[in-house]
Amino acid sequence: MSARDDTDFDPIGAIGRVTVSIPSDGPGEVLLPVRGGTEAFAAWSREPIARHTQVVVVDHTSARSVIVAPLPTD
Repeated sequence: MSARDDTDFDPIGAIGRVTVSIPSDGPGEVLLPVRGGTEAFAAWSREPIARHTQVVVVDHTSARSVIVAPLPTD
């Protein structure tokens, strides 16, 4: 397995942080925890999400693209 082999990583449920704001009509970017570090993923959402917002991954469209929602706050 190479260092870039993401086939064993299931991002659903992972909590990350938005690093590039996610607009309503296109992707942004999130950092997610992967194998003890963090990696950037392209991210889409049903609603715009501002930079630095904590998010949870609700689905993925490819190995490097995820669909996220803002992390609920209590």
